[in-house]
Amino acid sequence: MAKLISEAIPNAEDLLALAPEELAGVLMEILNSMSAQEQEAKLNPAIICGEFGIQGYPNQFSDPVSLALMEAWVWLEREGFLAARPGGFNLNYHFVTRRGKRTKGATDLAAYRQASLLSVASLHPMIVQKVSSAFLRGEYETAIFQAYKELEVAVRDAGGFVPTDIGTDLMRKAFNKDNGPLTDMTLPDAEKEATAHVFAGAIGLFKNPHGHRNVPVTDPREAASIIGLASFLLGIVDRAKPPTP
Repeated sequence: MAKLISEAIPNAEDLLALAPEELAGVLMEILNSMSAQEQEAKLNPAIICGEFGIQGYPNQFSDPVSLALMEAWVWLEREGFLAARPGGFNLNYHFVTRRGKRTKGATDLAAYRQASLLSVASLHPMIVQKVSSAFLRGEYETAIFQAYKELEVAVRDAGGFVPTDIGTDLMRKAFNKDNGPLTDMTLPDAEKEATAHVFAGAIGLFKNPHGHRNVPVTDPREAASIIGLASFLLGIVDRAKPPTP
């Protein structure tokens, strides 16, 4: 028999202090611990967030706990961990989806939330291919270094440079305002120079330090933002490539 939510979080005030997505991890762990028969009978938001969810808490916390659990339930449903059972009679009953079954509890859900910060749909395909796995494992420094390595390689290849052209010098050659092979010559000189500064600064700040020493990055949001910049710059490189003969 599945344990009560009050057994997982004995203090109601602790439960109420959790954000919906944090409480969702606890709720997911409890739902996955239920037998198939329990899930069949109880996976209804009115039950889980009502009579089942409030058991063990003082009466004065019944309403706020119930509302907090409903917020967590809605988050799980929105993210595809729970879904309504098909069929008229069972319309208000839900089941744990395949994604939900793979997510056993708070730790797995935290990993999912971190991975989802890196929006694959909006990233350059090369970033998705080379970086996503490291980011999912929480290896943020590796993911950042790989993203900017791919940017460096793309600039070198698109501009027709040799392997010894690297780093910030490569970026300034590629986007030189007068003769850079990747420079958009339709831009004003100030914008040409700014483009070179952006590329050189990005490589100097995010690739070179990570290639020479440990530069701790522990915040997945920060890592996702840095990788997103590499993706944006790769898009500029793609557009700047000379046309294929």
